[in-house]
Parts: sequence; C-alpha cells; structure tokens
Amino acid sequence: MDKTIYQRCRAAWKQRSRGVMAALLGSLLVGAATLFWKLAEQIDRGLTRPWDERILLALRRADDPAIPIGPHWLHEAGLDVTALGSPIVLAIFVVASVGFLYFEGQRRVAAVTAAMTIGGGLLSVLLKSIFARPRPEVVPHLRDVLSSSFPSGHTMGAAIVYMTLGVMFMKSFRSRRAQAFCLLLALFLTVAVGLSRVYLGVHYPSDVLGGWLAALSWTLACWSLAHFIPNRPLPEVDDAPTKPSQADRSLPE
Repeated sequence: MDKTIYQRCRAAWKQRSRGVMAALLGSLLVGAATLFWKLAEQIDRGLTRPWDERILLALRRADDPAIPIGPHWLHEAGLDVTALGSPIVLAIFVVASVGFLYFEGQRRVAAVTAAMTIGGGLLSVLLKSIFARPRPEVVPHLRDVLSSSFPSGHTMGAAIVYMTLGVMFMKSFRSRRAQAFCLLLALFLTVAVGLSRVYLGVHYPSDVLGGWLAALSWTLACWSLAHFIPNRPLPEVDDAPTKPSQADRSLPE
C-alpha cells in the first residue's frame, strides 16, 4: 500500500514538474521572440545605426579604420574564432555528434539534434532574405562576406549548434563540475563567435544580438517540442543464440 501511494505521489510530481517546465519554456520563448522583433523594428527605423557604427569605429585605429585595434595576433585569433561559426565547421560538428549518438543507440536524441541544427540553418537563411540588411560600410571588412547582415548567420548557427551539443553532452556526466564545464564552454564559443564578427567589421553589434535572440527563440521552441514527445525506448536486440522451438526440433537434420 505504501509503495502504491509513493508511486502515485511520484507520478503526480512528475506531471506537475512537466507543467512548470512547459510554462517556463513558453515564457522564455515568447520573451526572446518578442525582443527579436522589437530589435528588428529598431533596425528598420535606423535607430540602432548610431551606436552600431560607434562600436565598429571604436574597434579600429583612429588614423586608419582598415587596421583593428590590438596586437597582430588578436586579428589572427579573430579569424580563427569566426571560422568556428562557419557552415562547414558547424556541419562537421553536427555530423560527428549525430553519428556518435546514433551508433550509441540514442536515435531519438540524434534525430532531435539533427532537426534542430538543420532547421536553425534554414531559419537563418529565411530571416536574412526577409530583412535583407546591407553589411556595414563604415569600416573595411576583414573577412569576405556574401549574404546580408541581419541576423548574423555565424552567430546564430554557433549558438544553436554549440548550445544544443553542450546540453546534450552535459546530460552524459554526473559530476556538477563537468556539467557546468560543458555549459560554460558552449556559452564561451557562442559569445566568442559573435564578438569576432563585430571585431572583423562584417556585422553590426545589433546583427549579433539579433542572431543570439533568434537562436534562443529557435532552441527554446525545439526544446519545448522535444519535451512533450514521448521517449519510447527502442526494443533491445538479443545477440545471444535462441533455443530451437519444438517445431524446429522435429525437423530432420
């Protein structure tokens, strides 16, 4: 009897926890999406341009805007860090992680990870085509660019991929320190890629902020959906030899 009561209380607590988690994710999603569209409106009205250009100019030498501030190695580091948000590098990380999860038997997690990252890339392309913001012209670009400016595709892609993988790998560790390390590393890579885009003069700061907000909105939407998908484990395959049935025993050898 005590065991039955305990199981009912545990089931009720889990149901309540799912409701609280759903409300929290929904609130964060609405907040992030609202901030993104508010920012987009400010950009469309030209209200962000003064401080955008002021920050870009502050990162260049006053006598020559083509030269960034800081030592030469900082320029090289910026180029290396920004490559961590390129589509090719992100695709390599995603394929390797999804393949690892798949062959480890975590096919549901692998499918969710692939859908989140691929869908996020498509969303980035769609948003760029909608807003079609020109690239900054106040300073020379230190990196070749092809697409429009808002939101930053490198920033958005890095945020979606690294934060998703960070949370996935965080669940693989029991140690609080290891979990915190995975999350902090994902945050560091996300922030570093975004800052490198501004340092290289290929994005306004508002583009990077928009990329972070769009990535947060998309990630929260995907996590909310995945939270309510029932996790049905795949049937286990027994590799041990099975005993012959009665019908098999009756067959002549």
